[in-house]
Amino acid sequence: MRVLVAYGSKRGGTAGIAEVIGAALGDAGMEAQVRPVEDVAGLRGYDAAIIGGSLYVMRWHPEAHRFVRRHARTLRAMPVWLYSSGPLDDSASRQDIPPVAQVRRLMERIDARGHRTFGGRLAPEATGFPAAAMARDASGDWRDLRQIRAWAAEVADELADAASVR
Repeated sequence: MRVLVAYGSKRGGTAGIAEVIGAALGDAGMEAQVRPVEDVAGLRGYDAAIIGGSLYVMRWHPEAHRFVRRHARTLRAMPVWLYSSGPLDDSASRQDIPPVAQVRRLMERIDARGHRTFGGRLAPEATGFPAAAMARDASGDWRDLRQIRAWAAEVADELADAASVR
């Protein structure tokens, strides 16, 4: 099974999550291709997709949002999961954080099978407004790699079960 793991990432944290997901899918016997959404021209040849976006002020990464809207018809015809990265604390490791309203609407539009919010990352040397101001008080890495791998394994199990039914 060939799975696209596409992401919109401004500072690299969401890209790192995509790499972990891709590796976990590979460990489960899937062929995962990890790419930034802006480098994905189409979905031909993929059996499923996992699409992630960083969160900024309760909004999903604009390129990830545009990608889902642009490919909604094709995405609706395949198994799709979405993920968000962003809380700059350990809240995503302690509890399930529902998707923000914008992502929830995208999920409904493409009939996504699920969503997960993972902790984010903000480097202390982040530049630009408001990242630099936030970095003074909230820099750090709250991505829980074990949680990310476990979620990717759950997705891989669902895909394997669906493939065996066909």
